[in-house]
Amino acid sequence: MNDQVPAVDFHSVHPSLVRLVRIIYGLYALAALITMMMAIAFFLPAMLVFFGPVSGLPPLIAVILGYLKRGEAKGSWLESHFRWQIRTFWFSLPWLLVVYPMLMLTMNRTCIMLAFLLIPLIGLWVGYRVARGWIALAGVRPVGS
Repeated sequence: MNDQVPAVDFHSVHPSLVRLVRIIYGLYALAALITMMMAIAFFLPAMLVFFGPVSGLPPLIAVILGYLKRGEAKGSWLESHFRWQIRTFWFSLPWLLVVYPMLMLTMNRTCIMLAFLLIPLIGLWVGYRVARGWIALAGVRPVGS
């Protein structure tokens, strides 16, 4: 059993693909910021009206771009970044689908308080994934390994 793992080519990716990965990380960073602003909106209901409708747009755009372009990164160090970004969307979505209705549709004080504890945690988690991805991207290396 002397199977060798093929070496990953760290430098032969198109610069526009690297730029796109940066943009996608930026969209997720914006989503994390909006999520944190949603927690602040608890005290300023007018902010909730503004941030509520736009909170899902940046990650939705990011995951669509990720799916459209990940094939171009196949076999390169950027492939892990697209996978990381797409998983960020899919891992955070179920939590947000539980938390936002708790916040918007219930008048139960316990649900509202639980939602406002979870919303910042989700925002911080997405922020962590963005930071870890950006650091790996800056180091010209795969993320998540």
